[in-house]
Amino acid sequence: MTDGVPDDLVRHVAASTGLPSAVAARVVADVVGYFDETAEEFVRRRHAELQRRQVRNAEIWQRVTTELAERRVAAPEFTERQLRRIVYG
Repeated sequence: MTDGVPDDLVRHVAASTGLPSAVAARVVADVVGYFDETAEEFVRRRHAELQRRQVRNAEIWQRVTTELAERRVAAPEFTERQLRRIVYG
C-alpha cells in the first residue's frame, strides 16, 4: 500500500485501462478520497458548488437530499434543518 492506495488496485486499474502506473495511482487516490468524504463534508461541498451556480437554497436542499441517498455508501437521512446546521453551524 502506497500513500493509502492499495498496490493491487493500482495494478488492476493500470492493466485494465492501459494507464501508466503513476497515473493509475493518482486516479485511485482521487476515487478513494472521494469516497472518504463524510456526509457532512459532502453537504458543505455541494452547497458551496451549487451556490456558486446561483442555485437557490430551497432547490439546493432538495438536490443534496437526493444526491445523499444515491451515494455509494448511504449517508444518514438529514432533515433540511440538519443540512442547514451542517453548512451554517
